[in-house]
Amino acid sequence: MSKRLPENFSREDQKNNLDVKRFFASPIQDESTETFAHVLKEAILAINSLKPKHRNSSSFLGENPNLTVTRDFSQKAVLKPKGESFTEVLDHIISTFEGLPNWGHPLNMSNICPQQNYAAIAASMLTQMFSPNILEAEYAWNTSKAELESSAILADMAGWNSEKAGGIFTYGGSGCWMYQLKYAISRVLPNSREHGVRVDGKVLCSEQAHYAMLNSTDWTGLGMNNIIKIKSVPDKNKMDLDDLEKILKKCRDNHVPVLSVVCTMATTDACAFDPVKSVRELLDRYPNDSQYGKTLLYCDAVIGWSWLAFKDYDFETNPQNFPEVVLQSAKENYEAIKEVEYADAFGVDFHKNFSPLTSSVFVYKDRSEFENLLKRENSAYLQERGDYNPHNYSLEVSRSASGSMAGWATLKFLGAEGIQQVLTHGIKNKLHMLKELKQYEEIICTNGEDRGAVLLLRIYPENINAKEQYDQELRNPDFREKLMEHNTLIEKIADLLWNWFREKKQIDGKSTPYLSITKGFRPTTYNENTEDKEAVIYALKVYPVSTYITPAEMLHAIYCIRLARNEVV
Repeated sequence: MSKRLPENFSREDQKNNLDVKRFFASPIQDESTETFAHVLKEAILAINSLKPKHRNSSSFLGENPNLTVTRDFSQKAVLKPKGESFTEVLDHIISTFEGLPNWGHPLNMSNICPQQNYAAIAASMLTQMFSPNILEAEYAWNTSKAELESSAILADMAGWNSEKAGGIFTYGGSGCWMYQLKYAISRVLPNSREHGVRVDGKVLCSEQAHYAMLNSTDWTGLGMNNIIKIKSVPDKNKMDLDDLEKILKKCRDNHVPVLSVVCTMATTDACAFDPVKSVRELLDRYPNDSQYGKTLLYCDAVIGWSWLAFKDYDFETNPQNFPEVVLQSAKENYEAIKEVEYADAFGVDFHKNFSPLTSSVFVYKDRSEFENLLKRENSAYLQERGDYNPHNYSLEVSRSASGSMAGWATLKFLGAEGIQQVLTHGIKNKLHMLKELKQYEEIICTNGEDRGAVLLLRIYPENINAKEQYDQELRNPDFREKLMEHNTLIEKIADLLWNWFREKKQIDGKSTPYLSITKGFRPTTYNENTEDKEAVIYALKVYPVSTYITPAEMLHAIYCIRLARNEVV
């Protein structure tokens, strides 16, 4: 990076102990204010220099594709007697970004990744300058507005009474899972806070639920064996209500408490929404024994939440003039996600497609119940100077405002219309790719019926009809060997595309797109209990959600997938 840094950031200044303050940002407006602004500008220019100069370049930062860090080598690091100059340290920092995926790049279609909207970046960065801690008013002051208003907006989007609801930002979707489980345990087993979990309460979720279920049941001490996975409806990836009812009835008849039922609202791979309203009806029909509290209904909506932005959209007049097929997808997704109204709580990730990591919030319908169930005694050294003091019930004690500021800024900056445009952009890209795929009989989109942006593709040797072959592999146990053979083919194609991406391989003047693979997003219909770990569906995953993607990138992805197939067959 540039060496043009101000003199008071040089190595000479750090030799004098009396100048130790020069290591730190000044708390007052003085000559160092301009210096610090200059330093930030230099840092931003340096990190931006790693971006490619044109859209056809590789979708990782910098030029070196190699992973240069190893755990063994890094663990030999020791603290040096003297520090380095700020310029040298900044160079070290910038170098660590070399080779990192460039999430917003039009050739990055690997997952639903964090894009960087300007307001969220600014909010997150500025928060770091003064480190507000949303623990209680004294340390947060007015920055708590970000958490309070974001939670209220999301509650209103969900159709709840925002004045009675609440929300708490946390360390990711896993944090939301942890909060829901703690809420559930405290509600269903009220003595557990003092005496610990002494009953094998159950957590029910679909086969498509995120693996965060393992983290939360493990770390709370409930135990991973107390998860019961509900079957998914074949071809739909939604929770099977008949199986859920059977499990609920069994738990009730055996006097086993159900702590929570978790509905997944837009699965990572297949964008499936579980039927929350119907789940609520079943929970009302099969309540826990009177010795236990009421089962919690939680929606893992960390991906699907954003479709709530269509809450007040007029689908009849269609003021944004979305194409009819896109409008229909948006309407169906909204109709599915709006059922969070029947839940007790739901999770939100702003960093799924909208803002930098990490910006997640656990939103709960009954503020009074949640906060009183988890309330603790006040800490002697905390002085409550306002009416918002989440330290009484939060998991974290060091609660940076960075995530809540990023989320709040995103809601303010994009508004409902901006969120709608981002979402429909991804749908348009998917639909364009589906249209183009019709000319290739050897490729099938295995989730073509869902309404999300992701495409899960299976590609076969050129002489095979993908639709017929996939249908047999999905339903016919006699095709199990062929399923495994073609799963291996998918994995080899994915590995080759990965290597091409990291090698910056150019194909027809464009770098290879960054795609990914899902290994088992759906079991075969004859493997409903998923006991056969190999009778599952592999697919190439294409997530065309970058706001910079155009139809040209979609066509290029198809071409590269077919080219890779030809090389490995």
